[in-house]
Amino acid sequence: MIAFIIRRLLATVPVLFTVALLVFLMLRLTPGDPAAIMAGENATAAQIAEIRSKLGLDQPLLVQFAIWLGKVLQGDLGESFFFKMPVATLIAQRIGPTIALATTTMTITVLVAVPLGVLAAWRHGSLLDRFVMGFSVLGFSVPVFVLGYVLIYVFAIQLGWFPVQGYKPLAAGFGPFLSQLALPSCALAVIYIALVSRITRASLLEVLGEDHVRTARAKGLRESVVLLRHGLRNAAVPIVTVIGLGIALLIGGVVVTESVFNIPGLGRLTVDAVLGRDYPTIQGVILVFSFAYVLINLVIDIIYTFLDPRIRY
Repeated sequence: MIAFIIRRLLATVPVLFTVALLVFLMLRLTPGDPAAIMAGENATAAQIAEIRSKLGLDQPLLVQFAIWLGKVLQGDLGESFFFKMPVATLIAQRIGPTIALATTTMTITVLVAVPLGVLAAWRHGSLLDRFVMGFSVLGFSVPVFVLGYVLIYVFAIQLGWFPVQGYKPLAAGFGPFLSQLALPSCALAVIYIALVSRITRASLLEVLGEDHVRTARAKGLRESVVLLRHGLRNAAVPIVTVIGLGIALLIGGVVVTESVFNIPGLGRLTVDAVLGRDYPTIQGVILVFSFAYVLINLVIDIIYTFLDPRIRY
């Protein structure tokens, strides 16, 4: 297992290098000049050229990439063009709200989606089953930002139960922390609840039709024991897989949700950096997201060995 983990961690090096190269080239080849944005509308060509020289944007692309990659290998993600501070420090300041939002979202997802999927599989063909399937279709159909604005209008503006926007850290108190994250977490969790509940239902239905489940029922075991111990446990691998993919897919949802709810996390930082053509910040954030994605997949692979003893690496 240790050798497998080491191999997987070493395999992340070419993956991150490829991501870094592609992001670097796409940013440089798309229209827009950060020097012109920083100089302002009334700047002269000489002023823009001076800013480009200070930022190192007048050098060939290969030289720019080599300089940036050399700094990254030393743990230096560069300095933000617009925030005028190290990108690593900027990410460290913004990663807390993103982790908090992702954690509350996945907690809501698991607590709601897995029981829903189990109940739908247990009552296959019933009204509850049709409700879960209908909710899954609806959850996939409604964009996150639309649901976010609906929740803001209903629960924040009309009912006044939650704040409209913003974020408060856990240090400010557990109550304010949860009240600020309630609406964005629910908005973001809907699509993942739809996904996980559907996969849970399908996986459990497949397991419930196997011989060992029929044997367990023939022994007179309680239905809850049959469902949880003999059914859900054997259906756990695909469920854990989709939960892991959901955590990775949160990257895209967090960008939109943090913008809608004005949460100062990495998603909002990404939007601000893209609008300002802040190359070092965009590259640093995407590298962090890419490493998180690879790490999540590694953790999921390790969890497989505990869920199914037949899996060996």
